Amino acid sequence: MTTQLDYPTDLLTRYSFAEQDVRGEMVQLTSSYQSLIKGHQYHPAVQQLLGEMMAAVSLLTATLKFEGHIAVQLQGDGPVNFVAVNGNHLLQLRGIARVRAEIGETDLRSLIGRGQLIITLTPHDGERYQGVVSADANSLQEVIQNYFEQSEQLATRVWLHADGEHAAGMFLQRMPASGKDMAGFEHLATLTDTITAQELFTLPAEQLLHRLYHEETVHMYPTQPVSFVCGCSKDRTLEALATVPVDEIKQILEQDGEIVMTCDYCLTEYVFKEDDFA
Repeated sequence: MTTQLDYPTDLLTRYSFAEQDVRGEMVQLTSSYQSLIKGHQYHPAVQQLLGEMMAAVSLLTATLKFEGHIAVQLQGDGPVNFVAVNGNHLLQLRGIARVRAEIGETDLRSLIGRGQLIITLTPHDGERYQGVVSADANSLQEVIQNYFEQSEQLATRVWLHADGEHAAGMFLQRMPASGKDMAGFEHLATLTDTITAQELFTLPAEQLLHRLYHEETVHMYPTQPVSFVCGCSKDRTLEALATVPVDEIKQILEQDGEIVMTCDYCLTEYVFKEDDFA
């Protein structure tokens, strides 16, 4: 049964520390996460991984300095051979997982097998960028941290949690060209390590940040909503059908009287009759 919270969720909060060259983010997701997995009958381990991915993409999107899209994919040779969450600078996200074999062990290595994490950034103005890092780690948060170490070479820590009802994450990163040593960053990371998944799921951002960093001066910035937005439509689905040979379309219509297409992301069904192809 879904836990009802008495404060707004599906929000990303950015913050910084007055005495440290460190910036942070936290995200708490409920309805958007439930919308993403609704109806798919995913294994609990896959629900958890998708929730962690959704939180991770929210945190990554908040680090972008452009308007555009981000796609984060896990690909491997394990039972879960493909997991993807896509989003944009408005934190409108959608995601999907493909399971091709029975799931036994539920750690990341067992789920994905030998694989990689692919992050693709597509700004509205500018060049497309793609980063790839091995997914050979115990958890998604380790993979994300490895990505930042390789791509940006900035000290970064990530915490990700999901349980099928709630998903949440936290992010700390040392500022570029920081004139201070690592001690301050490590201290904040040690404090953040004490947070539990339940606290991250159930406490409002301001209360949680005070609990963690009450000896620090924390500056919080305006929150940003996170939402599940599939983006599919009947017109877009019809455009996809335009790639199918005309003779094949006619044959299906003659046999069945209609063509039914189901969106992989939101499971919406679109029904097309002969008149739709006129």
